[in-house]
Amino acid sequence: MPCPILLLISGAELGQLEMRDDSFDDFCLTPFHPRELEARLRHLTYSEGAVVRAELIEYGGLVLNLETYQATFEGNSLDLTYMEYELLKFLAQNPGKVFTREMLLSRVWGYEYYGGARTVDVHIRRLRAKLGEEHANLIQTVRSVGYRFGQSRWNG
Repeated sequence: MPCPILLLISGAELGQLEMRDDSFDDFCLTPFHPRELEARLRHLTYSEGAVVRAELIEYGGLVLNLETYQATFEGNSLDLTYMEYELLKFLAQNPGKVFTREMLLSRVWGYEYYGGARTVDVHIRRLRAKLGEEHANLIQTVRSVGYRFGQSRWNG
């Protein structure tokens, strides 16, 4: 099972956070209160229900087979384009985390992609349609920020 990574950064480094090419799960600004660090570590280690195996990603009724590029939801095959699959895979690997459109463009499409940020909106809309109306909220819109896959870890 992968180990979550928490970055400890100064306020001066905050603006460069999105340009980092290493993978991290969360960050904490220094100086910090020990309770904030404890809360962030607890948040990172809390199991949200996503199971990641070398070849499968499972979240509720969603199963992504990384070897065959097949996706099923509640046993029904999903007919996804390559980029829809890549976007869904990225989001499912990071349940509960919020990503801006720009972050998704960078991490899913790559730095060399020159399309507009609304490209993400179009792909999210298509994914929601393919998941079906009753499951469209699996990919949540976080108003004025971006998108989150699955339920927020802070919901009661």
